[in-house]
Amino acid sequence: MKQTNGKIVELDVREDIKNKLEPFQKIIGAISTLDQGDTFVLHAPFKPVPLFAVMKAKGFTHEAEEIDKKHWKVTFIKRGEE
Repeated sequence: MKQTNGKIVELDVREDIKNKLEPFQKIIGAISTLDQGDTFVLHAPFKPVPLFAVMKAKGFTHEAEEIDKKHWKVTFIKRGEE
């Protein structure tokens, strides 16, 4: 996945999930300001597969990387007009 020159927003929800807090609204809030070409980097304790379809519907591509046993880094990039 190529890096873009747009804005980058990074969010770590590992503590939220550890404390049994639902991070979905925090994630949606974080991406609400992103434009075409911007990047959203999510840190989670597991591969957030259900989120992939939601983000795709909102115009994002993604790439997931397992950093550690309980640390996934997912990079979402807001697509431009096709």
